[in-house]
Amino acid sequence: MTEASPLPEHADLVLCGTGTFAARILFDLAATASHPVSVVVVGRNASRLAWLRTAANARAAMFASGVRVQDHAMASFATDHIADLLGKLRPRVVANTASAQGGRVVMAQPDGWTRLTQQAGLGISAILQARLSLQVAHAVAVAAPNTFFVNCCYPDVVNGMIAAAGLPITCGIGNVAILAHAFAGLLGPGHRRLQLLAQHAALSAFRRPAADRAASAAPRVWQDGKELDHVMQRFAPVQLALEPVIDISGASGVPLFLAMIAGTTWHGHVPGPSGLPGGYPVVLHNGALDLDLPPGLSRDAAIDWNAAFERRDGVAVSADGCVRYSGRVEQTLRTVSPDIADGFMMRDFAVADAALTALRERLRNT
Repeated sequence: MTEASPLPEHADLVLCGTGTFAARILFDLAATASHPVSVVVVGRNASRLAWLRTAANARAAMFASGVRVQDHAMASFATDHIADLLGKLRPRVVANTASAQGGRVVMAQPDGWTRLTQQAGLGISAILQARLSLQVAHAVAVAAPNTFFVNCCYPDVVNGMIAAAGLPITCGIGNVAILAHAFAGLLGPGHRRLQLLAQHAALSAFRRPAADRAASAAPRVWQDGKELDHVMQRFAPVQLALEPVIDISGASGVPLFLAMIAGTTWHGHVPGPSGLPGGYPVVLHNGALDLDLPPGLSRDAAIDWNAAFERRDGVAVSADGCVRYSGRVEQTLRTVSPDIADGFMMRDFAVADAALTALRERLRNT
């Protein structure tokens, strides 16, 4: 049996999950932090936790950073278990990378659930992406209300669900930040400042060959406050992989987490800030994360631009807590479960979660 490392008296970051997304965050944090950072990684797989701790601490030693990683295994992500841990560790940041999402979009012989996901798009998995993040958010509300909570699971939509449930949510990572960093990488050192509005739909466009990218999925991009035209053509050399681009998305959280821990000012891009739909340029200043929009763009206009994608072809969360499916997500769901396709209220999340989980298990066998 793998022995867990002893818990510290305090942790700067509690990272929930043991998958490849969590690993990218840990490993890049260990290689880049310039000041001491205490991390506790939490999950259900003790042997995987031991490897993440070992590898992260090895990288910290390799790059002479100030990171120290310890691990903590728990049987489940139940709210009371997480809350007890947070009460002991008093972290500055809690990040959740664990979800109940099942089925891979890219696989040689897809089962019925994966085929449904391919047909409907990512929105069909919103409930499964949200389940564990809601549990962690409940724990943050109970035990660490002044902590930054970052949800890494489909934050464009799930963060709105968390906010509609009356729970704390700071932001997500990835999505809009993937494109912001990819565009910056194309422009090279010394480029003028970029500010993007981008919905997760834009990522799908940049996974295709440049000639096949739909202009309707283009992000909005400003450079030094001036909006650029012909975005798809300007950034045509940017090419995302078909599989999740964790090497950019997971890594994008590292500068943000370091700034949150150190209490420094940071400018960048995040999805779902304060539960808003889609992705935005933001600034972290004086312990608060706010939108950092280009001149002439109002907050309402930025939010409506992002929300329009979900209203047209995805999942929208209203202020009263109603989750509605639309476009191809609704149409695809209606072919297999009209009741699920009708949507649900966040107060009935447990019922909706059980229904979608049962549907997934049934389709996995077809």
